[in-house]
Amino acid sequence: MTEWFRRKSKNIKTFYKKDTTEGSWIKCPSCNEVIYKKVLQDNFSVCTNCNFHFRLNVYKYLELIADDGKFEEFGEKIVSADPLNFNAQKKYSDQIEKYKEKTGVNSAVVTASAKINEIDAILAVMNFKFIGGSMGSVVGHKIGMAIDKADSLKVPLIIVTASGGARMQEGAISLMQLAKTTTKLAKFSKNGGLYITVLTDPTTGGISASIGMLGDIILAEPKALVGFAGPRVIKQTIGQDLPEGFQRSEFLLKKGFIDKIVYRKDLKYSLSTFINFLYKK
Repeated sequence: MTEWFRRKSKNIKTFYKKDTTEGSWIKCPSCNEVIYKKVLQDNFSVCTNCNFHFRLNVYKYLELIADDGKFEEFGEKIVSADPLNFNAQKKYSDQIEKYKEKTGVNSAVVTASAKINEIDAILAVMNFKFIGGSMGSVVGHKIGMAIDKADSLKVPLIIVTASGGARMQEGAISLMQLAKTTTKLAKFSKNGGLYITVLTDPTTGGISASIGMLGDIILAEPKALVGFAGPRVIKQTIGQDLPEGFQRSEFLLKKGFIDKIVYRKDLKYSLSTFINFLYKK
């Protein structure tokens, strides 16, 4: 009786599913391709089918740029206070604690020193997952620290932006950070510093109107949303349809607002090329 169940051919191959665990797969929002998360991570969180750039963890971004993935973080213990005792549907202080626990960091920007192809540099990477990467007092202070450090050490400064703009929970204190960081960048530039920005999705509001667009070299990831007000608001205000691809990095490149669109896998090479060409020790 058991003969019927036995495999007669020795050339039949058996395939086993490696991982069917819930949460091991993710759908690309651009092309709808279903991608195994491990494959996505190994490809710098870029879709293997259409090159859509998913948002990347801030520390993964630092590892991507830094030599051997090594960097030295500074300012990591600084935490936002609640100067206005802001309380809408949720207390601001409770929101801060929630996002600290959710993201594993204390603020919406990580600042660090690192080497890029053996050249010292100061890096600041904004974290959209922390209250939309919004610019509050701590974010402004840490970016200011990064600028001052780069100025003092006479090394290039690289800021990777990902933000919805100013942080409304801090009111005018938030807006002051835009002016403060812009002023520090002006001093840095006057002293001969090299500043490169990398615009990622999204870079909007006050960040696009300040530190995002002040780089000596402005790079952007493909299809990143970059602009001050959102396209829907602009369309309603002017009462006209907007051009196709409006406020995307490809559109901005054509209009001369940015210098180059860089795929994530090529970012370190592009940064080191510009630094080697423009940086004077």
